[in-house]
Amino acid sequence: MKSFFEFNRNSPEERQERNKLYPELAKFHIALREEMSEEEYQAYYTSEQESSKSSRPILYQTKHQWISAY
Repeated sequence: MKSFFEFNRNSPEERQERNKLYPELAKFHIALREEMSEEEYQAYYTSEQESSKSSRPILYQTKHQWISAY
């Protein structure tokens, strides 16, 4: 499942799907856009997008490895 920040904001269909999956977060971002300047909002959105990427679990491990504690 995509995170809020993985949807294409330029696509109306993807925006609609994102807003349907994350209604509270979508409302929060609408309110932020009304309160912040465009430059402030873009900086905030970019930083949130980057932080969501770093907190995602690693799903692409191809090699299984046992770890043992001594």
